[in-house]
Amino acid sequence: MKDIILYTDGACSGNPGKGGWGAVLFYNDIKKELSGGEGKTTNNRMELTAVIKGLEALKEKCKVKVYSDSAYVVNAFLKNWVNNWQNNGWKTTKGVVQNKDLWQRLLELTQYHEVSWYKVKGHSDNQFNNRCDSLARGEIEKIKD
Repeated sequence: MKDIILYTDGACSGNPGKGGWGAVLFYNDIKKELSGGEGKTTNNRMELTAVIKGLEALKEKCKVKVYSDSAYVVNAFLKNWVNNWQNNGWKTTKGVVQNKDLWQRLLELTQYHEVSWYKVKGHSDNQFNNRCDSLARGEIEKIKD
């Protein structure tokens, strides 16, 4: 099984507003950058989309270390929120889980790949997180008003 490192970030101009996501994948000496955007979205949707797109880019089952500055994404797995949501019919004490469609897709991918989660500090000295942020913001700039 290949060992992959995946850095991800999402950004939004307004929340909701124009959004972008960026992902950087590493396998040995190979580096691949991915990015995209949406006209009307939220920061959390872009954070989730970045991880999903990164995992979807893998052509076979891999062992993946995901690095994200999103506590929303990382803690959902490290603190078992996702399992609780699933067991509760995708409901929380406040109602239906937001972004259920993306969480369900991400769960499918994490059941296929062997994924471990790492929270990084955003907008600091992590060059790959900063690169993902730059990719995401670049996508926002491409979206016409």
